[in-house]
Amino acid sequence: MDICFIGGGNMATALIGGMLGKDFVPQQISVVEINAENRTRIWNDFSIQTFENFSEGIAHSQIILLAVKPQQLREVSLQLAPSLRSEQLLISIAAGVRAADLARWIGSQMIVRAMPNTPAMIRNGITGLYALSAVSDTQRDQAQKIMATVGETIWLQDEMMMDAITAISGSGPAYVFYFIEALQQAAQKMGFSNADARRLSVSTFLGASKLAAASNEDVSMLRARVTSKNGTTDSAISSMANNQIAEHIVEAALAAQARSHKIGDEIGDERK
Repeated sequence: MDICFIGGGNMATALIGGMLGKDFVPQQISVVEINAENRTRIWNDFSIQTFENFSEGIAHSQIILLAVKPQQLREVSLQLAPSLRSEQLLISIAAGVRAADLARWIGSQMIVRAMPNTPAMIRNGITGLYALSAVSDTQRDQAQKIMATVGETIWLQDEMMMDAITAISGSGPAYVFYFIEALQQAAQKMGFSNADARRLSVSTFLGASKLAAASNEDVSMLRARVTSKNGTTDSAISSMANNQIAEHIVEAALAAQARSHKIGDEIGDERK
């Protein structure tokens, strides 16, 4: 595989680092990046070839990975289209932008949508994947191999589920950070220093997550095992239940899903 990244931002560099840490070599990877400082940084960090223009960058690539912001993807696609070859696979990591809209802009059905999340930066992410029917099994395997370098993958049969992936795992790290922030604030109110409060909160969340990942039991059972009746944990869980914390979390995730769908409508509007 020869892969060309369009855009050299945080997620692109996370993927490049993951790929080079697995079975890929620098000669397989290139980046098109309009910012000269970013091109220099990418070269210094990874020793991979960088380009300023699309046609030169994708000339010898089998796979083009679109790593630009959703609001930029239409313009980038229209600029990219004249240089594209029919057999080239396109992987888009732009949240909300639907495959049909991307296909219309770029003039190709060889499209895989991918929704990674920020833990990809430490190779502990999870990526949702969806492919149009024109994509071959070999190309699906190639897309999965790329995204698996930064964590787990999950394939979707229905593209509409990409909005749910965005809401749960794409936006999910922010929910986790929000909870850790609150736990840290509680620890500080109890008298811990900021550093110790952060350490206690992050380590507790990390340890509990690892325990859940290592167990075959439902997380509700793991929670129940920690929650002795009339004990300290029971008091905390009862307080959360009385304040409908679980319901609010579900409502928040559904709001993120709705927003992802709306972004797709807005960006894909044919009148634009």
